[in-house]
Amino acid sequence: MERIIFHCDLNSFFASVELLDHPELRHRPAAVCGDPGSRHGIILAKNEPAKRFGVKTAETIWQARQKCPELTLLPAHHGKYEDYSRRVNRIYQEYTDLVEAFGIDESWLDVTGSVHLFGGDPRALADGIRRRIRGELGLTVSVGVSFNKVFAKLGSDYRKPDATTVISRENFKALVWPLPVTDLLYVGRSAARSFQKFGIRTIGDLARFDREALYALLGRQGSQLHDYANGLDRSPVAPSWYAAPPKSVGNGLTFPRNLVGWEEIRAGISMLSDQVAARLRGCGMQCGGVCLAIRDPGFRNISRQRRLTAPTGIGREIAGAALGLARECWSGQSPVRAMTVTAIYLIPEGEGMEQLDLLSGGELEERRRRLERLECCMDRIRAKYGRGAIAAASAPAIRRGAVLEGGATAGSAEAGKRETPWQSSRGR
Repeated sequence: MERIIFHCDLNSFFASVELLDHPELRHRPAAVCGDPGSRHGIILAKNEPAKRFGVKTAETIWQARQKCPELTLLPAHHGKYEDYSRRVNRIYQEYTDLVEAFGIDESWLDVTGSVHLFGGDPRALADGIRRRIRGELGLTVSVGVSFNKVFAKLGSDYRKPDATTVISRENFKALVWPLPVTDLLYVGRSAARSFQKFGIRTIGDLARFDREALYALLGRQGSQLHDYANGLDRSPVAPSWYAAPPKSVGNGLTFPRNLVGWEEIRAGISMLSDQVAARLRGCGMQCGGVCLAIRDPGFRNISRQRRLTAPTGIGREIAGAALGLARECWSGQSPVRAMTVTAIYLIPEGEGMEQLDLLSGGELEERRRRLERLECCMDRIRAKYGRGAIAAASAPAIRRGAVLEGGATAGSAEAGKRETPWQSSRGR
């Protein structure tokens, strides 16, 4: 049986939620942003009038204001967005139990086994879902309807806002192949640069290119992207109750002032690593590698990563690896505006145990056990009294006023959830 997959993408989600409380701004350019007074001055979302002025997600406020001097700025309320996301997904779950969230504002639905209960016409069902969300929640959604997840995602992007696009086996070459190759899911900047060297500029170019040559060029990713371009994606839509284990765990901060000197940089890394380790323990994982990203006051970024000699969930060990990366790629006198520490190569706790060092007499292993007990004790204190109840001695001076690029303060529950915040540039 041919699968029927929907991809539902809420239009300008953050801005649309805010405009529910500001209907007078609906036809005027408006954007959701961070707090400029806390050096958190980036655009998080924009409405359709602001888009027409060229305002983009993740650009600075001053850049947006240059394009649109009349732009109205609204503060972000992440708790409100999460509430609306849950409400929307509950509506989706009335049509199928196969609902897979793809970020806070997008979801895939597999309605293959249930579409007959709602009249049997996929387009009509998608239109009905759009009408219901608009009527009950005041939000609009674009829906892509196709026979696989990748093309359904292309369909929801094809026409916005508040539209349904059907991409079928009969029309996908006409609709999909002329699109830029960067529109294809999972084609990043690096892959796009590689494709351009070989004259691959559209999805059709990619689909017609030799699959074996793509494998030689990009490895497994190359052949997989070739399959996607030809409509051969077979990945399932995960049930709504399924939570995939994380592939990475990270925390990033824009600091209230630039960090200068190794003592301040070390303190910032220590605080971020402590939070990353707590989250690793919370999901029963350890990391086999660490990635450090640094942003300077001119918004230039540098990122480095390395594998660890043994997997760990200890904040001090993560911090030590991150500090080593910083010393390799950064001058202590160069100011740091923002940093992200990310734990990568994750494995479940207990796997990949380190071989004991017989020459140390077990002292190293005992020291690690003591550190693990100490940090687990800190986790329990925070769980009972709040995240700010206990921290490394170097952290408080850095923590005060520190703001996540995603909009939450460092000590809030939101801060523990948002990963690599300044790199999130997908439009809302």
